[in-house]
Amino acid sequence: MTEIIRVLVTGATGKVGRTFIERLLGDPGYSHFVVRGLCHKRRLEPRERLEIVQGSISDLPAVAAALEGVTHVVHLATCKETPQEIMDVAVKGLFWLLETCRVSPTFQQFILIGGDAAVGHFVYPHPVPVTEQQKHSAYPGCYALSKVLEESMLAQYYVQYGLNGCCLRAPWIMEKDDFKYQLSFGADVFGGPRWLELVGAEKAAGYARTNTIPVMLDAQGEPVKRNFVHVDDLVSAMLLALDNPRARQQTFNIAMDEPVDYAEVASYLAETRGLPAVGVPTAYHSTWLDNTKAKFLLGWRPQVDLKRMVDLAWDYERASDDARVIWYPG
Repeated sequence: MTEIIRVLVTGATGKVGRTFIERLLGDPGYSHFVVRGLCHKRRLEPRERLEIVQGSISDLPAVAAALEGVTHVVHLATCKETPQEIMDVAVKGLFWLLETCRVSPTFQQFILIGGDAAVGHFVYPHPVPVTEQQKHSAYPGCYALSKVLEESMLAQYYVQYGLNGCCLRAPWIMEKDDFKYQLSFGADVFGGPRWLELVGAEKAAGYARTNTIPVMLDAQGEPVKRNFVHVDDLVSAMLLALDNPRARQQTFNIAMDEPVDYAEVASYLAETRGLPAVGVPTAYHSTWLDNTKAKFLLGWRPQVDLKRMVDLAWDYERASDDARVIWYPG
């Protein structure tokens, strides 16, 4: 009889959590897996082999109950720039999860979904590709700090207790029409930078009317290259790392093969959709996340490149019950 593998997913109602659960439960190869979704402010729809528990990871009794009988943990729960909540989630919450896992008789693996904010992404200059050996370098604000603290805490549990874990370090995660709206000069912009604040309200309104595409420029006036990953590619990496001995105590950069070049985006949109573009000077820098390690150890290959990312976003049509709701700004 095949052993049942029970996976606890924190942040289960987010874009990554929902996609991961859908892929895992929909694949016959994972028919012996059960998912337990830990939900806090939102809920999942019930389905076969999905257990739903309600609670916050900052609450130890809730964590203990959620981890009962769990073999694997996929930790997605996070906050953005919310200082009043972020330490409860990123530090206390992760601590309760790890403490409970290390004494659990059923626990086998912990997967943390980290972020390139831990290494400064485009805020700091990186003259060479960023590998997993890059030193932590949080940029100002509490979100990047939380990503550093999460990775550091997990690594210390390897040292202190020999915990079986891994970190999948992802850049900005795109789904549906996210990529289109991160290029909007309007108030509907997704994440940052907020282009309307960089060019002023009057210019931004004109650019928004003509669907003009912003081309982010660095301090030397060169187009910026910025790292992204599509949610489908990230979930593929998560499934490959799940229960994989080659992932033990490793950190992996999970990003597109090449960062998105804003000038190439503008050129492709001009060619395929006739959209104009304008350069926007910024203080940001080009970066290149090196994903070689994930390819070598996990056999992972991203499927969404720049053109595919653009086409997926611009071709996406929202159903009437699929309102664009931004739970987090990025």
